[in-house]
Amino acid sequence: MKPEAFDVVRQFENAMASYAGSTYAVAVNSCSSALFLCCLYKKVGEVTIPKFTYPSAACAIVNAGGKIKFSEEQWSGLYEFKPYNIVDGALRLKRGMYVKGSLHCLSFSLKKNLSIGESGMILTDDKEAYEWLKLARFDGRHEGVPLAEDNLTVVGWNMYMTPEKAARGLWVFDMLKDRDIPDMDSTKQGYPDLSTFPIFQ
Repeated sequence: MKPEAFDVVRQFENAMASYAGSTYAVAVNSCSSALFLCCLYKKVGEVTIPKFTYPSAACAIVNAGGKIKFSEEQWSGLYEFKPYNIVDGALRLKRGMYVKGSLHCLSFSLKKNLSIGESGMILTDDKEAYEWLKLARFDGRHEGVPLAEDNLTVVGWNMYMTPEKAARGLWVFDMLKDRDIPDMDSTKQGYPDLSTFPIFQ
């Protein structure tokens, strides 16, 4: 695929950053990937999250080498991976939603407000995190540099958003961006009590 095909991904990233209030945005193939990459970047240890959330949030912590402490927190729209300033914002979509100073993860899966299929995004004001996340999501590769000429410095993952998904994202976003969209209620998502599963203990 030609590098210019990914121009639409950058357009979608820029549109979401402007809308949310962050300096940067990094498009990825899912919110689960976003959370995992953020946990890796932060080198998480013990992370506190609500016991009622989607399982991939807990999986991201464990797969990144961390341990989970569950809380009784009731949440709507978003919650934090404490104390690491990683935000799971999968159930929120509204102007100015970015939590300042965080790595703020979004979901665009089929059940979310901005529904384009499996994909997500990371919002941040941190340039160093932004540069690492861009490499990490794309097999350590630099955007726009032919593979044969690239100098790989990061062991990455195949977690980038495809241009097709980004193009649909821009189209759906254009229809939603001026609406007042309420948070999705976490209690209505059917989340299990993750603290009851031995794999997370």
